[in-house]
Amino acid sequence: MKIHIRKGFGFGLTSGIITTLGLLIGLTYSTQSKKVVLGGIILIAIADALSDALGMHISEEAGSKTTTEKQIWASTISTTVFKFLFALTFAVPVLLFTLQGAVIISVIWGILLLSVFSCYIAKKRKENPLGAVFEHLVIAGIVITITYFIGNWISTWAI
Repeated sequence: MKIHIRKGFGFGLTSGIITTLGLLIGLTYSTQSKKVVLGGIILIAIADALSDALGMHISEEAGSKTTTEKQIWASTISTTVFKFLFALTFAVPVLLFTLQGAVIISVIWGILLLSVFSCYIAKKRKENPLGAVFEHLVIAGIVITITYFIGNWISTWAI
């Protein structure tokens, strides 16, 4: 895989997992509404994919002068596509299971994807895969924990 496409893949995968898990968990525990959670996932798959792609595009433009326009667009497009696709995978458990079941399945799915990609990156960099997996899963765990508590806190509001 070419470096600029791999950048978009890695960014899209990671952001798609972390952002969507945070949204899924936060909305589940604040609303208990499948419709709201599913709508949130679809909206984040579109809006955040495009937002992240623009961020990647600008980041690539601001980077090395040797980066070509074609490489910049490869990163931009791959970020859009992969972020969109990875985010949408979290809609499947919501459609097929209860919200609590979907949260559990989604967390397992996210951990699996992050772990596999973290191992891939570590091996490519000739580093210890366990260290990379641990680091990335700790960050994901922090997001999951924070959004769970915020979702519960929001659910106590009488609106």
